[in-house]
Amino acid sequence: MKPDAFHPLARLLHWLMAVLILAMLLIGVSMVSDLSLRYPLLIGLHKATGLALLVLVVLRIGVRLALPHPALPRDLPPVQRWAAGASHLLLYGLMLGMPLLGWAMLSAGGYPRPLGLPAIAPHDLQIYAVLRQAHGWAGYLLFATVLVHVGAALLHAWVRRDGVLRSMWPGPLRRSE
Repeated sequence: MKPDAFHPLARLLHWLMAVLILAMLLIGVSMVSDLSLRYPLLIGLHKATGLALLVLVVLRIGVRLALPHPALPRDLPPVQRWAAGASHLLLYGLMLGMPLLGWAMLSAGGYPRPLGLPAIAPHDLQIYAVLRQAHGWAGYLLFATVLVHVGAALLHAWVRRDGVLRSMWPGPLRRSE
């Protein structure tokens, strides 16, 4: 039997990652638009947060696979079911791929990695340039996907009123009739 709401650990990871991802997107935009004295602080914060997000997304994938989660509403049209599944796969792929791209980019550029992590790409400036561009474009795609995700959540909450947002809400779960 499927639960009415996500497990509290899944909800905690969702909202913690949501805050960190939004922070990362803002930090990333700030880094590329401002190369002043704040740049070393921003890059250090970006690396540390990226590593934290990599650990959290691996944990989140494990929780998602291990714990039951609510089913989508039965009356959801097939195209919306497909879009929900595809967008979640894209989100998980980007949440996993972004920090890995960043780590590989640092490796290829010969830059220090957080906690002395090993290089996962050879030191090669051409590879670095490709990875840097891929990391940037993936950031834009992540931002767009997050906007669509938030829009869909609000659609479920305010238009469909079907409990989808309530099932992931971070606080106590109250039923609204």
